[in-house]
Amino acid sequence: MGAPLFFGITNIWAYVVGSFLIILLPGPNSLFVLSAAARRGVRYGYRAACGVFVGDSVLMFLSAAGVASLLKSTPLLFSAVKYSGAAYLAWIGFGLVRAAWRSLRSPAAPQEVETAEESMPPENGPFRRALTISLLNPKAILFFVAFFVQFVDPAYATPALSFLILALIIQVFSFAYLTMLIFGGTFLADRFRRRRRLSAGLTSGAGVLFLGFGAKLATATLS
Repeated sequence: MGAPLFFGITNIWAYVVGSFLIILLPGPNSLFVLSAAARRGVRYGYRAACGVFVGDSVLMFLSAAGVASLLKSTPLLFSAVKYSGAAYLAWIGFGLVRAAWRSLRSPAAPQEVETAEESMPPENGPFRRALTISLLNPKAILFFVAFFVQFVDPAYATPALSFLILALIIQVFSFAYLTMLIFGGTFLADRFRRRRRLSAGLTSGAGVLFLGFGAKLATATLS
């Protein structure tokens, strides 16, 4: 006998465990939410998190709609999206490094030091940036297809329902993880706010990581 089905999903608990472990892997989305919360607080962090949720939801929908096949069959389109995403991540990274350098050179008091958020537009900035980071990652679409398809029974009458349930599960884990990062980021920011060198070091470190994510995406392949 095969594995029992849950709305067309096979091995549901294996998927739950796999989703949990995948969400814990560091990436540009989680790093951006963490840095956003550390710079401007919980509300700012949740705006960034909403951008991640919407972006990932769009990618999962595109995966179910067959866009992954289009990316695989059109290397030029894949490359265009890939290099756009890499350039965007690098731009964010350079912005963070530049802001950290300026904070060290600023003569202002520590609590008045220019920080990375000053290089970002206010209000809706974190949502737009997180959304853009998510959408400009063609490998994410290919990943969702490769991951989801392992747990969907092709003979199930309504596979769209299976994909929807799988997407909801991974988004629940994402929400819980990003919430932890948001409150952890604000907690650390309160402790380090008056330590200019440490704060600048953390900001520049985040910038270097974004540069690394950009380089990794730029060298990604379809295989």
